[in-house]
Parts: sequence; C-alpha cells; structure tokens
Amino acid sequence: MRRREFIVGLGSTAAWPVATQAQQPALPVIGYIGPSPDLKSRNNAAFFRGLNEAGYADGRNVTIAYRWVEGHNDRLPGFVSELVSRRVAVIAVVDSTAAVLAAKAATQTIPIVFRIGGDPIANGLVASLNRPGGNITGTTTLGVQLGAKRLELLRELLPPGAAVVLLANPTNANSVRETEEIQAAARVLGLRLLILKVSSPNDIEAAFASIARQDIGGVMNADDPLLGQERDRIVALVARLAVPAIYSNRGFFEAGGLMSYGTDMPEGFRQAGVYTGRILKGEKPADLPVQQSTRVELTLNLKTAKALGITFPTALLTRADEVIE
Repeated sequence: MRRREFIVGLGSTAAWPVATQAQQPALPVIGYIGPSPDLKSRNNAAFFRGLNEAGYADGRNVTIAYRWVEGHNDRLPGFVSELVSRRVAVIAVVDSTAAVLAAKAATQTIPIVFRIGGDPIANGLVASLNRPGGNITGTTTLGVQLGAKRLELLRELLPPGAAVVLLANPTNANSVRETEEIQAAARVLGLRLLILKVSSPNDIEAAFASIARQDIGGVMNADDPLLGQERDRIVALVARLAVPAIYSNRGFFEAGGLMSYGTDMPEGFRQAGVYTGRILKGEKPADLPVQQSTRVELTLNLKTAKALGITFPTALLTRADEVIE
C-alpha cells in the first residue's frame, strides 16, 4: 500500500468510534408524575427499586422525566401534554387518579402505568382487573374502602356523640367517594362529622384555624396525595388541638401521628416500577393484570397517646400490627 493511501485509511478508521457514538440511539424516556419531589421517600424509592428489578436505572439505560404535582392538580393537563409531545416510552403515574385520567384523555397509544388507592374500574381506567385492555395498567391499594373503618377505630377513643373533623380534598374523585362513605358511617355510629375541604397546601392553615374555634372530639383525613404530602404539617397542627386523630397511612404515624390504618403503599409503588420495566421490554399494558394490594395495617403511637393523656383500649392494642413507645 502506498504511504498516502495508508494515511487516508488510518484517518477513516480513527473516525469510526466518533461515527458509532453519534449513531447510538437515545435512551427511552419514562414520564414520571408524582406527588412530591422527595426521591428518597419510601414510596418513590419503592418505584425505583421495582424498576431496577426489571433491569432499568435512571441515567444508565433509561431517562426519567419528572413532573411533580405538589398538591396542584391544575398542573396535570400541562404535565401530560408535555410528556405526550415528547413521545415518552411510558407514562408512570403514582398516587393520583386525577393524573391517570388526564393521561388517559391525552393518549391512547403511549403505555400508562398507575399506582392509585381506589377502584380503577369504577374510575373508568380499565375494563377489568384481569384484562385491563387499552394502554393502561398498574397497581391499586385499598383506600376509599377504609374510611369508614378508620372512623370506627377513632370512635373507640371518643365520647358518645363527639364531633369528628374530616380533612378531604374535593378535587380528588376518590376522596369525594370516601367522604360519602364516612358520612354514612358517622350517622350509624352516632357521631357528628364536620368536613373541611383542602384543595391546595395553602388551605391547610385556614382549615385548622376554623377547627380551633369549635368543640372537636377528633380528626381524621381522607386518603389523598395532597394530604399525604403535607403530613408533617398536619400532624403538628393536630397536636396543637390536643385531640385524638387517625390517619390514612403510616407516613402520618412515622411523623408522630397517634394512629394510622391503611395499606402497604410502597409495595404498590414497587410493582408499578416492575410493570414499567416490563413494558419497556415490549410487554403490552392490556396483557398485564392490575395488581391489588389488600394488606392493611393498624399502627399505634404510645408516646403521642401519653402526651394527649389517652390510654388505648386493650382491644385496639391487641389488634395493632405495630405499636411504638
């Protein structure tokens, strides 16, 4: 080979890695719509754990486009529109039925994976649990169904005919249905129910200011992402009222709340992460049955009870799944 031809050939060979690098396909993108940007929270971490189990990790072989609701459901149409325009590979929606409905209305082709507390059939998300159909599947936990039971548990700490305040988000369809069931249970139990509507973080202080001016026996919350996001503030405000309270999940309990009664939420998030990975590998949402988590736990905080001067009945203590001193 002549020297000139060798140099030209060497130059072409040296360019191969650059050309190969330029031709590498972009990583698939997951659009992740969640309630709060705390990536280390038990729920978010569980989703990423499930995604890892399916073989995917953010920045390694997939990119995650995060969109955080933070109690503002008015952001949902914009979030969904952005993700659809970006043509993400999957839209994962956690803890927001309203967000899943917005995503469903925006696309019938991009796969959607949800983690919600409620009935996905009643909410019009899937045709059936075993055969979801369409482009949507996910995981669900008991939520709406537990509101009346929470009120029954709280009643064991209240005098007859006491007034109970229910914090509820009127922009959450599940919360509206849960409120109706709790109202019916209150009538049967002989309790007065006062409903305080909280549709944004800014409503919480005003809601508790109105509580402070009334004779309240206890407080409970409807199962709602906004209220869950604000759990630390809510627990602190309830402590000022010095009344017993029961909450919808153990996050409130871990923040110092007196009692919680709810399902194992992280497991639902983990399974949603697994499903997201399986869809990235080529499986169809229509072929993935909706998973249901039915494990329910009752937690009691003896330290908070002592501060309130409350003694838990023996029946509650023996039923509790976890009691902390």
